[in-house]
Amino acid sequence: MGALDGKVAIVTGGASGIGRASAIALAREGARVAIGDVDPDGAAETAETIRAAGGGALSLAVDVSDAQAVAAYVDLTVREFGGLDIAFNNAGIEGLSAPTADCSDANWERTIAVNLTGTWLCMREEIPHMLARGGGSIINCASVAGLVGFAAIPAYTASKHGVGGLTKTAALDYAQQGVRVNVKGPGVIHTAMVERFTDGPPQQEAALTAGEPMGRMGEPEEIAAAVVWLASDGASFVTGQAIAVDGGWVAQ
Repeated sequence: MGALDGKVAIVTGGASGIGRASAIALAREGARVAIGDVDPDGAAETAETIRAAGGGALSLAVDVSDAQAVAAYVDLTVREFGGLDIAFNNAGIEGLSAPTADCSDANWERTIAVNLTGTWLCMREEIPHMLARGGGSIINCASVAGLVGFAAIPAYTASKHGVGGLTKTAALDYAQQGVRVNVKGPGVIHTAMVERFTDGPPQQEAALTAGEPMGRMGEPEEIAAAVVWLASDGASFVTGQAIAVDGGWVAQ
């Protein structure tokens, strides 16, 4: 018996990294999982990994900044699996690095569209189905950059702070209707996104890792464990919370 037996979950950005690890972890606990990503091959690989282990999964190409695509994704999930109980709104991009005054219009607009507007579009479609089931759990993905400032990534930092505020508002809106909404803030996690951040001299990765009080990067599976807990009845009195899974980064 798994902690999530009989539940249906959505995971955006599920083709790799934190999204893939979380989709697999949710399925391991008994949830059927719908994986969405702009990388359809990666999403399909995640779904096949789940099915090969005896779980239920489907995958779909989804750009979360596209309202129609998000609606189709959620509708397909509900049609195929009969409802929706859990959503891990994880899809995001880092955008381009530049000081605030040098951030381009295009970089700002795309980063906000995916990270912040995309999270809202997903929640807009997910919440009615959870209300129809009598409740559910939404976990939004922010970052430690949604809890503290980071130089040279203004669009990313603003988008992730926005996700935190959106999460708290939605948590209050639906607290008495059984839908819990929380946001997690990963620290420096060993993913392709972080590899892109550190794509340069070896000292760059060393400096980023040195910023972690634990002295190492986290692993996607460590974030996935927090996602599973927030999705489960073990977190039944937890809503509106920003939970850092960051090796102590924001405690500094």
